[in-house]
Amino acid sequence: MVDVILTVTMNPAYDMTYRVEGFERGRAHRVRSVEQRIGGKGINVTRVLNQLGKYARATGFSDHAFAAAAELELPVDFVHALPWVRRTVVISESEDGTATALWEPGARISNPHAAEQLSVRVSGLLPGINGLVISGPLPGGIDPGLPAQIARTAVEAGVATICDVDGEALRLAADVPGVVLMPNAEGVERLTGRTPRTADAVVEAAYPLIERGVRAVIATGCIEGMVAVTATGGWSAVPPPTITGNPTGADDSAAAAVIAALSERSEPDWGAILADAVATAAAAKVIPVAGEIDRCTRTRIAPHIVVEKLAVP
Repeated sequence: MVDVILTVTMNPAYDMTYRVEGFERGRAHRVRSVEQRIGGKGINVTRVLNQLGKYARATGFSDHAFAAAAELELPVDFVHALPWVRRTVVISESEDGTATALWEPGARISNPHAAEQLSVRVSGLLPGINGLVISGPLPGGIDPGLPAQIARTAVEAGVATICDVDGEALRLAADVPGVVLMPNAEGVERLTGRTPRTADAVVEAAYPLIERGVRAVIATGCIEGMVAVTATGGWSAVPPPTITGNPTGADDSAAAAVIAALSERSEPDWGAILADAVATAAAAKVIPVAGEIDRCTRTRIAPHIVVEKLAVP
């Protein structure tokens, strides 16, 4: 049986990438090239999973035009509830790879049945999937408890589930026993009330979430690299310092690596999973657009990822 992973993107986007020589505020720039593609955090996860050799399917909210465009590239099953789909703009500088991002908030959903329709859609797909990733911000009009509700249903069905959401949705997802959380630095601060500056401090801050039932916390952006906290231990992993570029989509690539490992239903080696997540995120940074990785870079730097075992409280 083929492993199938489902991603949920509730607020997708058209990703626009403008390439310029160097970006300066307050002056006109001649754009060297423009690229537009369908995007959003879950869409990015889906693309990277396909690059990793996993069969991934995308769902969430969209309008008809976005769903039609997505069907040309990916297996999708969207709920058509958005009046329009937002854009994200990344200005990529060719001089050193520096990226500046502008994120639109997106449209508000007015359909009172949209959340129920998405929950039913995901529930119907659960028997045929081995992993689930719920990613990104929520559109206006959607209760922040929806990601937690979907995650709880999936975990109870025995499906490995990652929540990479933010704000109140993240806090509510942390109450789901068995879920894997992938917060950034801001998310860790919201969940724990702390601003950890070291890997050990991340473990200390996140471990109460594990005691409450969370399966794992994989923190990004708190230190240079990532930290994983589980009931069996903590780990930190750091990429080589030479990897620079566009960080947009790097966390999505990390989520793809984590769910790819967890979907195999074997006992997870969290140190190895974390190392692969860091390598995959680094391989995304060298690509100017989100949702892709350089597999040669991933293979090249994987042996050089430094993993350290950390003590849990």
